[in-house]
Amino acid sequence: MMSFSNIDVAGLLELQNSGGVRLVDVRTDAEVSRGVIPGAIHIPLHLIPLTEMDWNIPTVIYCQSGGRSGQACSFLSAKGWNGLSNLQGGILAWVASGNALSRLA
Repeated sequence: MMSFSNIDVAGLLELQNSGGVRLVDVRTDAEVSRGVIPGAIHIPLHLIPLTEMDWNIPTVIYCQSGGRSGQACSFLSAKGWNGLSNLQGGILAWVASGNALSRLA
């Protein structure tokens, strides 16, 4: 059973403005080197199962277009975590909406 939601760029911007969301980029190192959504942390998709983190904090997961982040949300929700959202269209939708990228800190 799917217990995560899909969110669009406008919804993500609202969450970021409220300050109550964690943003996780599950793309590869090479993809991340080209830029991330500001405020994101990087956890490659293959490391999600090994990551010791409280996933019950409201979290938006994204990738290039939404496929891999959907897999991560499915995996984590199957493990019982709540408060997860998949960014529809991924970073491509973010850029297409005119939003800037940043570099990882």
